[in-house]
Amino acid sequence: MSKYVFVTGGVVSSVGKGIAVASIGTILKSRGISVSVQKLDPYLNVDPGTMSPYQHGEVFVTQDGAETDLDLGNYERFIDISLTQDSNITSGQIYSSVIAKERRGDFLGGTIQVVPHVTNEIKNRFKRLAEKSKADVILIEVGGTVGDIEGLPFLEAIRQMRKDAGRDNVLYIHVTLLPYLGSTQELKTKPTQHSVNELRRIGIQPDVIICRSDYPIADNLRDKISLFCDVDKEAVIPLVTVSTVYEVPLVLEEQGMGNLIVDRLSLTAKGGDLSEWRNMVTRLKEPHKPVNICLVGKYVELEDSYYSVREALKHAALFHDRDLKLTWVPAEQLEKMDDIDSCLRNAQGIVVPGGFGNRGIEGMIKTARYAREHKIPYLGLCLGMQVMVIEFARDVFKSVSVNSTEFDPDPTYPVIDLMPDQKNIASKGHTMRLGNYPCKLIPGTMAAKAYQQEIVMIQERHRHRFEYNNDFRQALQEKGLVLSGLSPDERLVEICEVKDNPWMVGCQFHPEFGSRPNRPHPLFRDFIGAAKDILREGAQPALPLTN
Repeated sequence: MSKYVFVTGGVVSSVGKGIAVASIGTILKSRGISVSVQKLDPYLNVDPGTMSPYQHGEVFVTQDGAETDLDLGNYERFIDISLTQDSNITSGQIYSSVIAKERRGDFLGGTIQVVPHVTNEIKNRFKRLAEKSKADVILIEVGGTVGDIEGLPFLEAIRQMRKDAGRDNVLYIHVTLLPYLGSTQELKTKPTQHSVNELRRIGIQPDVIICRSDYPIADNLRDKISLFCDVDKEAVIPLVTVSTVYEVPLVLEEQGMGNLIVDRLSLTAKGGDLSEWRNMVTRLKEPHKPVNICLVGKYVELEDSYYSVREALKHAALFHDRDLKLTWVPAEQLEKMDDIDSCLRNAQGIVVPGGFGNRGIEGMIKTARYAREHKIPYLGLCLGMQVMVIEFARDVFKSVSVNSTEFDPDPTYPVIDLMPDQKNIASKGHTMRLGNYPCKLIPGTMAAKAYQQEIVMIQERHRHRFEYNNDFRQALQEKGLVLSGLSPDERLVEICEVKDNPWMVGCQFHPEFGSRPNRPHPLFRDFIGAAKDILREGAQPALPLTN
């Protein structure tokens, strides 16, 4: 029978619940305890797939095609597991399901209420994940903060779980902020006390309080929180801001979090071994020569829009013993410039990530041309592959009327077009090509070398509606565009490369979702491998490194 750990947040949002949950999963897994994770998002959207990245940050895609909260990316990266659509629950999903059942008459004419009908639906999702995953522990993060009106049904559901699953099988962890007042130069515990009081008013007594702070937490403050919040002092866990989020599992382990959970839930565990993780963090914090990468995107004002891309670049840079120096360049800014060299002259490598709509597209196309003409390593992700193809085709056909039909409904050369399967779809939610699809690699290409040539077939995660137009395959191949990855039936182009460049690769899928701190994705790894030795203004001379 699975046991449950529920994690709530207080005082402010973005306090680090997701990283805390991911870190707890890492600690438990190191003890031989199997883990699955679930994120509860109180918004009424069915999923974040139709939201602007400015509203919600990156949309993370699971292997089975669910569009989910970006915290699932942290869970996967830290714990090194693959999650499914069962791992993200929204209020929109819950209410849609309850209303559909009511319309079918499943409730026999009864009055439908938040308690018990909505809360039962929520609890059924907890139990379904437990049954499917067979995990020893189900970690469940409640989005938002205690006191948010939209989160109340979720909090009531997790309160009821102590009765449903048994008191000894449920643990409540509350993550809260200790703000620092500069005028008095002290950390304040009162917001934490109020947050815990709000939880207790709902009927939840936290078993553990994780105290986030930018400053060290004195022992007397832990005593105070323990007294006023009715939590054992050993269960008041300080979590001071660290230089890298990957250090958080080590901090929590040192504070006794692993043993605390094992003891409270009576889990059978081995001695935790985080030595590999500790070595990775040590390497990450050591000084290395920099590698200068420019990311040219549509949503760079909010870096969380490209959270997985940024982390995948970090993983790859660490593999090559380099410090990632990432410059965020708004694609719209480049559209207005005649000479973009001033923005890109230091770049040893350029990444163009995914996105939707025509805003900033011409800036991305300029970027692809700059990379091709200056022989700068280039990695195009989804939309980044499409603009690479558009730019290459404009050079081949000597025409500006080369485009994607997403941006121009009637170009002379529609080298990117709506997929045939998408042409009769009107609904926007969860209707794209989503999740894992196979891709056949072409031997001898840069892509095949990255994945290793003996691997003929790969699986990667997709999120798109538009694809390479097969009408232009032959014409562009004859001019040096290499189609290095195809669907097994060879109907869809999944990876493209440009000849005579040190490393210029675009992929229709999102490899960033599969990268791990100790195991960078092959395309990101080889992209950084090519970029680190490119000498540009501001780049250090490339000296031999022992990897």
